[in-house]
Amino acid sequence: MNNKDTIILGIDIGTTSAKSVLFYTNGAVLASSEISYPTLSPQPAWSEQDPEVILRAVKLSVSQSIASSNTEPSKIAAAGFSTAMHSLLAVTKEGKAMTNSIIWSDNRSAEQVTTLKQSNEALEFYLRTGTPIHTMSPLSKLLWMKEHTPDVFQRAYKFISIKEYIWFHLFGEFVVDYSIASASGLLNLSKNEWDQEILQYIGMTKDQLSELVPITYKQELSHASIAQELGVSNSTPFVIGASDGVLANVGVGAGSNDKTVITIGTSGAIRRTVKEPKTDQHQRTFCYALTENSWVIGGATNNGGNAFRWFRDEWSKGKQMDDAQEMTKDVYEYLLSLAETSPAGAKGLLFMPFLNGERAPYWNPNARAGFVGIGNHHTQPDFIRSLLEGVIFSIYSVGLALRDLSGPLTEIRASGGFARSPLWLQILSDVFGKEIQIPSSHHASAFGAGIVALLGTGHLQSLEESDRWIDIKHMYEPNKQTNETYLELFELYESVYQALEQPFDQLARIQQRYKSQSTPLK
Repeated sequence: MNNKDTIILGIDIGTTSAKSVLFYTNGAVLASSEISYPTLSPQPAWSEQDPEVILRAVKLSVSQSIASSNTEPSKIAAAGFSTAMHSLLAVTKEGKAMTNSIIWSDNRSAEQVTTLKQSNEALEFYLRTGTPIHTMSPLSKLLWMKEHTPDVFQRAYKFISIKEYIWFHLFGEFVVDYSIASASGLLNLSKNEWDQEILQYIGMTKDQLSELVPITYKQELSHASIAQELGVSNSTPFVIGASDGVLANVGVGAGSNDKTVITIGTSGAIRRTVKEPKTDQHQRTFCYALTENSWVIGGATNNGGNAFRWFRDEWSKGKQMDDAQEMTKDVYEYLLSLAETSPAGAKGLLFMPFLNGERAPYWNPNARAGFVGIGNHHTQPDFIRSLLEGVIFSIYSVGLALRDLSGPLTEIRASGGFARSPLWLQILSDVFGKEIQIPSSHHASAFGAGIVALLGTGHLQSLEESDRWIDIKHMYEPNKQTNETYLELFELYESVYQALEQPFDQLARIQQRYKSQSTPLK
């Protein structure tokens, strides 16, 4: 199937926004709508979101995308969901939220993670679930909830993800796809069922979790009023879909083969699809389910485009804003143009991009960012270029672990917001020393959700069919001399991390004292 008149709807529920995109099956975008929502930090190290705000954003993004396209709702062949991983909230039997949605960047369970890592169970839990022991994981959040909010822990009818919350309020049932479940730290990958031993360790039963279903599970809306609110037909089939990570692979044509996909948006990730679960004895990588016979392995980093945004917001005010406006340029575009004036290696300036701690390959929430090697010869363009390079070094460090686990990284495709920057993509190619392919659509996860929706409704027989739809619009070739420069700097990057690992812990404790006080320490 590749009928360009067939329309699919991909709904991508991300960390910062809900995005609904109407696609033709060749990946061309018919219309899209994106509704943002805030992340709340009521206490230090907490990251939460209001599930009702997200539900409203999903509904509004769907209705706006359909209305703006002037598409007849009956012409939408299928709709599918992509959702960020690792969220957790407690709900009543009626689906009412008892807590906010605790998201992946929340670090409140650091103490529980430390305790678990020191136990005999830590490695075995990881090897069985494919989810690293880290504060992002719902496993650690449940342990925190049991200890710090025992009343909620005891009274909750279910512990669910934000996708399950939205699905319940649209379709009236508590179900979860294997992909989202496999990122919870609670699913046994080899048995494809909730892990009884881990649930006993937490002190809960599988009845407190949703029913497991395949990513192709489909349903129709529970009430005509909801269909009217969304602007879809009563009979439009909705497919539950998967996580945004594995769907990013599907959306760039790497859902059923060994292509490597690098995605950098707010955070970053590198992944590849394999035919059997693979875990790492050093616990550097994750392994999440895609279909019943394919899994996605790799690692996610905490810091990608958010590091660039931090630099823009905190260090590019005043004159830079004025200069950008005078040149009728976006501020990001202007800063990137400055970075192009700095040579590869930023004149020996190294950026450790750990503004929000780090996930893969270190899984260290206490890691902290810093510029290393500052000299009076460095200028603002050097700092910007160093930041871009540091983010790619973090991805490369995960890439090495992925290579160790599954073999050489050959064909690499890139997606996400950074894929609109030629400079950043050239840095990626030069660091990895590989050709980088750029697919035509940058809505990878949403398109992947639409493809799975077609699979769930019988319009596709396999993901291999959709792999052939993906067009490559650009390719970046590595510069051998620049690659040698970057490999030398990367060795320093790893050495600096190792040297600062213990000081990071001390800095994190000191910073926690500042965060816990309403006035600065004197």
